[in-house]
Amino acid sequence: MTGSAAAERQDAESIGSAAFERILEVLGGGTAAVLTGAGVSTDSGIPDYRGEGAPRRTPMTFQHFLGDDDYRRRYWAGSELGWSRFSSVRPNDGHRALVRLEAAGRINGVVTQNVDGLHVRAGSQHVVDLHGSMSRVRCLTCGQEFSRDDVGERIRSLNPWIAAPAEEELGPDGDVVPERLTDFAVPDCSNCGGLLKPDIVFFGEFVPADKFAQASALVDRADALLVAGSSLVVNSGIRLLERARRRRIPALIVNRGETRGDARAEVKLDAGASEVLTALADRLGA
Repeated sequence: MTGSAAAERQDAESIGSAAFERILEVLGGGTAAVLTGAGVSTDSGIPDYRGEGAPRRTPMTFQHFLGDDDYRRRYWAGSELGWSRFSSVRPNDGHRALVRLEAAGRINGVVTQNVDGLHVRAGSQHVVDLHGSMSRVRCLTCGQEFSRDDVGERIRSLNPWIAAPAEEELGPDGDVVPERLTDFAVPDCSNCGGLLKPDIVFFGEFVPADKFAQASALVDRADALLVAGSSLVVNSGIRLLERARRRRIPALIVNRGETRGDARAEVKLDAGASEVLTALADRLGA
C-alpha cells in the first residue's frame, strides 16, 4: 500500500471514531476558534516543512535576511522563481469546509500560521494571518506597503533572465532553490530606497503584537479551540493552545503525526485536515 493510500485509509477509519465524535459533539454545542497550519494547505500543492517525506529545508531567518546581502539575494531570487506557481494555487476542501462551518456559526474565525492567503480566497470572513501574507511587501525603513505582484514586476525588470517560471519543486514558503545568484539585483523601496521585506514572520522574528491580540480575542470568545494541520512547533500556536487551556475550554487537535500540544489537548485525532474538516461540515449540516 502506498503512503497516500495508507493515509486515506487511516482518515476513513478516523472519521466515525470516538475522537471524531467528541470533536463533533464539541462543535455542535458551541462556537470554536480554529488554528490552522501547513497541513491544511498540503492538499493545494504547498508542501509542509515537517510532514512525512518532506525534504530537509533550512528556512530563512530574520537575522540572515537583515544582515547578509547574499541571503537577501537568495530569498528574492527563489521567491520570484516560485511566485507564479505559489500565487496560482487554489483552496482545497479543507479551506471550503471552514467557510461552511463559519457560515453556520460553528466557528467564529480562523487563525492561520500559513502565509498563502487561501482561507481568504476560499471565502472565510474572519481570518487572522498570524505570520503575515506573501501577497504583501513592506519597506523596513519607511513602512510603505507594496503588492507582491508589483515587486515581482520590478524584480523581472532588474533581472530579465528570471522571467521564465522555474520547474524545480516548490518549497513551503512558495520559493524554489535558485541556481544563479551572483548577478541577481535585489529591488529596494521605490519610495525611500530602503530595505524591502515580505510581510511575513521569518524564523527568529516575533509575531506582531496586534496580530496576536486579534488571535487571542478569537480564542477568548470561543467555546473551544480546534487545531487543524499544525504540529504546533512554532511558539505562537502553543501560546494559543495554552490560552485555551487556561480558560478551561476544550482543545481539539486534528493532525497527521505528533504535535507539541498532544498532551494538553482533550482530543487528538491523527488524520488529514481536509478529510476531517469536510466530514465535520457535512455532519453539522454546514
